[in-house]
Amino acid sequence: MKLRGIKAFPGMEDSILPWMGKTMKELDLFVSAALSQQGVNLTRKQMICMKILEEHGPLPQSELAFLTDRDKTSLTRLINSMEKKNVVARIPSETDKRVNLVHLTTSGRKLLAKTAPIMVKMVKKLESSITKEDREAFKRVLKQIHQNIESQSK
Repeated sequence: MKLRGIKAFPGMEDSILPWMGKTMKELDLFVSAALSQQGVNLTRKQMICMKILEEHGPLPQSELAFLTDRDKTSLTRLINSMEKKNVVARIPSETDKRVNLVHLTTSGRKLLAKTAPIMVKMVKKLESSITKEDREAFKRVLKQIHQNIESQSK
């Protein structure tokens, strides 16, 4: 099977990396559509950001950028869009007025709670035809790629 619309660089015809990128783009669209069908107006990236805030509590934008692997500019755009939806808010830090803490609003917590069963159902559906052994092998490969990236980044 070939990737639609993409021709691999010479020597990369058997690489899994283009498939990873294409799959993540398709997953973004699939998640947004699945959530939208249930009346949840969130993207996968917004949901991840909200989940991190739920787990860690209010965070400085710089730390949230680090935890979400986003640059400060794209995180600012993401937070702006989430503020318009009233799911997060920025509050000045009590210890450093130059720092804004991002926190989940009450409506953000409610919306995030609503997404959990939708996401569980969606993941089960997407992975239903994949054996446990194949999932474990795939995770091992992804972890190895991650380790390779980390070792090359040093």
